[in-house]
Amino acid sequence: MPVNYATPSPEALYPVDGIRLGLAEAGIRKLDRRDLTLLALDPGCAVAGVFTQNRFCAAPVLLCRRNLDAGGEIRALVINTGIANAGTGEPGLQAAQDTCEAVSRFLGVESAQVLPFSTGVILEPLPVDRLIAGLPRCVDDLKSDNWHAAAHGIMTTDTVAKAASRRVEINGKTVTVTGISKGAGMIRPNMATMLGFVATDAGIAESLLRQLVREAADESFNCITVDGDTSTNDSFILIATGKSGAYFADDAAPGYAVLREAVTGVALELAQAIIRDGEGATKFITLAIEGGKDRAECKRVGYAIGHSPLVKTAFFASDPNLGRILAAIGYADVTGLDVDGIRVWLGSAGEEVLVAEKGARAASYREEDGARIMLAAEITVRVDLGRGKARGTVYSCDFSYDYVKINADYRS
Repeated sequence: MPVNYATPSPEALYPVDGIRLGLAEAGIRKLDRRDLTLLALDPGCAVAGVFTQNRFCAAPVLLCRRNLDAGGEIRALVINTGIANAGTGEPGLQAAQDTCEAVSRFLGVESAQVLPFSTGVILEPLPVDRLIAGLPRCVDDLKSDNWHAAAHGIMTTDTVAKAASRRVEINGKTVTVTGISKGAGMIRPNMATMLGFVATDAGIAESLLRQLVREAADESFNCITVDGDTSTNDSFILIATGKSGAYFADDAAPGYAVLREAVTGVALELAQAIIRDGEGATKFITLAIEGGKDRAECKRVGYAIGHSPLVKTAFFASDPNLGRILAAIGYADVTGLDVDGIRVWLGSAGEEVLVAEKGARAASYREEDGARIMLAAEITVRVDLGRGKARGTVYSCDFSYDYVKINADYRS
């Protein structure tokens, strides 16, 4: 069960004018589940994306980068689950290209105007014939209010669908932002998420959209870790349809700060939902690092704590074995770190306990206080590095027995 998260209702996910979504059961890996999703974009939409930094990136990632770099208008996105089409060499790239060409025929667009996405098992060939056979059903299902169904259609080991939506008033216009994501394991995006798609009906200049997708990723999906593994398929796409009538040419445009906050807020909600639904997770952990020389070193400390299997298993057991946190801080690759200047707090539900200071256990710390906080489902570890004014936040979860079970049985 996810930690304090439930999928929003269909009515809570606002349609984005200019985008229609359709789903189908294509039998790509398993029968009797919707595993193929198509997004059809009206002419005039702007699209930007960020992708995995894994050198073994999947064939659809390579093709997405190519089609976006070509600078043409993007008119469709196609997403399959079950098979990642990664580690598949030239045949995998051809399968991704065949997918784009099939979508182009069904929608009457160019193949270079299609972005393909895959998620699932690595090193297995994509059954592109089944995928293409499912596309007509996706086309028949296209409608603007299909975000809830699409959130379910892109799941793999997720236990719940992940979606978020909000509306804001900007310069007298109502602007909508809606998004979906998937991910539960192999999560340390290092750019975005396993798969994430956010759309707005604002109009955004292409250069500004590319800036915004990077900023939104850095403040959301690039702040999460389940297990420290960067997937081969990570992709985060931002779409601006321009249908609301609100337009932003640059980041100094009136009202842009409101739009940026809405887009980043939706992305952060989706990213946190991934952690709340981390494979086998029972605890949602916020790692708030402050007092750093820059944000990068704060995040390095946060990731060191969030990646540590020893820290994560202690949280699962509700065991205040907090020396493990200090050990992780100590190996976080922060040059010249003075451990005597570090302070560490453990907190939950408005209560915060000082755990360590001056290189040792805090004199005021009591084991029973740490044990009480460790029982909570949502816990914050706050670390003051004592060397500057920078801050950085990372979101993580615990490791339970179920994480091993899920990943041991993943291909079965």
